[in-house]
Amino acid sequence: MTDLASPRTTRDHGPRRPRRIAHFDLDSFFVAVERLRNPDLVGKPVLVGHPGGRGVVATASYEARVFGCHSAQPMSQALRLCPQAIVVPPSQGVYGEYSEQFHAVLNETSPVVESVGLDEAYVDLTGIGDPTTGARDAAAEVRRRVRGELGLPVSVCIAGSKTTAKVGSDQAKPDGLLEIPVGGDAAFLAPLAIRLLPLVGPKFGEALAKVGVRTIGDATRLDARWLARQYGKAGEALADRARGIDPSVVVAGGRARVQISRENTFMEDLTDLEEMRKVIRRHSDRVGADLRRQGKRARTISLKVRWPDFTTFARSVTPGRPVQATADIAQAAQELLDEVFRTEGRHPVRLIGVAVTNLVDDEMQLTLDDLGGASGGPPGGAAAPRVLRNEQLDRTIDELRSRFGDGSVSRGL
Repeated sequence: MTDLASPRTTRDHGPRRPRRIAHFDLDSFFVAVERLRNPDLVGKPVLVGHPGGRGVVATASYEARVFGCHSAQPMSQALRLCPQAIVVPPSQGVYGEYSEQFHAVLNETSPVVESVGLDEAYVDLTGIGDPTTGARDAAAEVRRRVRGELGLPVSVCIAGSKTTAKVGSDQAKPDGLLEIPVGGDAAFLAPLAIRLLPLVGPKFGEALAKVGVRTIGDATRLDARWLARQYGKAGEALADRARGIDPSVVVAGGRARVQISRENTFMEDLTDLEEMRKVIRRHSDRVGADLRRQGKRARTISLKVRWPDFTTFARSVTPGRPVQATADIAQAAQELLDEVFRTEGRHPVRLIGVAVTNLVDDEMQLTLDDLGGASGGPPGGAAAPRVLRNEQLDRTIDELRSRFGDGSVSRGL
């Protein structure tokens, strides 16, 4: 039986209290910040994002959402739906400042805060204040402070699990507070659409609809063993999550970063292969620098390519050992691009992205070749293997950039 009790004892060391997990989410964060900077935007349909044919909506105001606008939507499509919308380019750097202040308020409320983005976080409120009203009082105080000190609306749901709290905070919008009674997670979730569960994506949702599952409650009526056989780990998780059972804990300080990536959409489709390779090398340069800065290596390198019709392909490769060098990342990504063209045909390219995943600590097992065993030379010498020469070059470039600025040294493209 899944233990729903909090992993932490209460602050008075008495009996464990029921878990009270809150999910805080700043409403239309980018739009809300832009309205603080320009009050004339209040009450009007606003789209934050870059204008132009290749622009994408970062955030849509509620006034724009009623017309069908939403985040991650092509800006051109959003403006066709809501031609009167005001397009505001993102204010780089500003959002991060507000996010830091928001998270500071959360960390003053509880020692257990898990950030999951600029504008949202899970907070463990178990054992805070009065046994009956403490969690709600703490959440209400956060909302009061965020509104008063930052001028931003924030919605929150308090529940017995992270899954229910996440679903509930969406139901609390805009600018609301919702608390699910202890033991009431399943009843709250039951009438909601199955697609509202975070683990149910479009394809999984379509598959469930074919067997009559349209609400979360419908899923609870299916045999858990059948779900596991039919859908594997996703089905096994669904059997629990649909019942409000989610033993995952709030991780103080947030989760370790599991991916580092760079991608961009081009104003005009790329058709020249060498230009595509230059983009891959630039992305790899930035991804590699981030890896080294964090003291990490990557086991997997991935490439994302998108055609003008939005057809998207993702390819990945796992080298023999974790990589960190920019050149190694770039070479792998370029080979993946060649593979896409070989299997899918050559097309103009709308977007290219490079990512590294399965990150591990910066520890590498050297081989005899690395130690000069094959040639008798010392490591790092003229005959040193390519992997070590690449990393020595990266370290030199990183040091120069840290002393003289990112633009002080450029790699040959």
